[in-house]
Amino acid sequence: MPAPAAPSVRRLARELGVEIRQVQGSGAGGRITIDDVQAFVRQVMSGSGGAPASGAPGGASQPLPDFSKWGDVERKPLSNIRRKTAEHLSHAWTTIPHVTQHDSADLTALEALRKQFGPQVERAGGKLTVTAFALKIMAAALKKFPQFASSIDPGRGQLVYKKYAHIGVAVDTDRGLLVPVIRDVDTKGVTELSVELAKVSEKARAGKLSLDEMSGGVITITNLGGIGGTAFTPIVNWPEVAILGMSRGGYVPVYDGQAFQPRQMLPLSLSYDHRVIDGADAARFLRWVAEAFEQPATLII
Repeated sequence: MPAPAAPSVRRLARELGVEIRQVQGSGAGGRITIDDVQAFVRQVMSGSGGAPASGAPGGASQPLPDFSKWGDVERKPLSNIRRKTAEHLSHAWTTIPHVTQHDSADLTALEALRKQFGPQVERAGGKLTVTAFALKIMAAALKKFPQFASSIDPGRGQLVYKKYAHIGVAVDTDRGLLVPVIRDVDTKGVTELSVELAKVSEKARAGKLSLDEMSGGVITITNLGGIGGTAFTPIVNWPEVAILGMSRGGYVPVYDGQAFQPRQMLPLSLSYDHRVIDGADAARFLRWVAEAFEQPATLII
C-alpha cells in the first residue's frame, strides 16, 4: 500500500534519494510530512540509526581504515552539491540495471554547418555547439522511441510515458556536476537552443540555478568531448531511463568503397535501464541518433 504523503513530499523524497516507505510519518493517520523526510535524512547521514536512504553516499558503508597510519591526510567536508550528487547517483546505480551501448557518428557535414552558421548564432547570443545539435536530435528521437522518455513505477507495475521533451544537460562546475533542464526542446530551433544552453550553463557555473530549473527532465545529455576520452559509461539520471554521453571526436580514415577518406567521428555512449529498454531497441535508438548527426541539414537552423 502506498505510503500516505502529499505529492510535494514524495518529490522531495525522490530528490534526496529516500525510499519514502522507510520514513515514519508523524502526521494524522501516519501521514508523512516534509519534516519527517528531512529528519530521516539527517538521522541517516549522522549514522544515528534507521534504514539508510536509498541514495546515501555508500549506503550502509563500512568504516574507513585509519589512513594516517601510512602518512599525512587531510579531511574536507562534502559540499551540499557533492553530497546530493553522491546520494542521487548511488541510488541510481543501485536501483537501475545499467547497460551501455556504444556507437559513433560522422560529424564531417555537421562541422561544415557549424562553421557556416556559427557566426550567426554568436550574434544571437549563443554558441553553435555539438550539444545544441544533440538536444534537437534527442527531442526528435524521443518521438520515434517514446520508451526512452518513460519512467518505471515498479510498485504499480507501470511505465509512465512523458509527452513532453524536457532534456537535461550535465554542466561541469567548480562546485560539482549540475544538470539544468531545457524545456520543450522539440518546439525550438538549434539557434534558440544554442542561446538557451549558453545562458543556463553560465547560470549553473555562477551557482544561480533553482531546483525547478534542474527538475522535470525526461532524458539527459552529458558531453565530455571538451576534456577528452574515447568512450565512457554515464550513469542514468534516475528516474529517467537513459542518458547519452559524447566523448572527444577526431579525424579517422573511413573507407568509402573506393578509398579511405578522413572523416570527423564522434564517439557516442548510451546508458539505459534494462528493465525498460532492450538491447536491440537501444542499438536502434543510438544508430538513429548517429544518422541524425550525419544528416544535419534536416535540423533547420
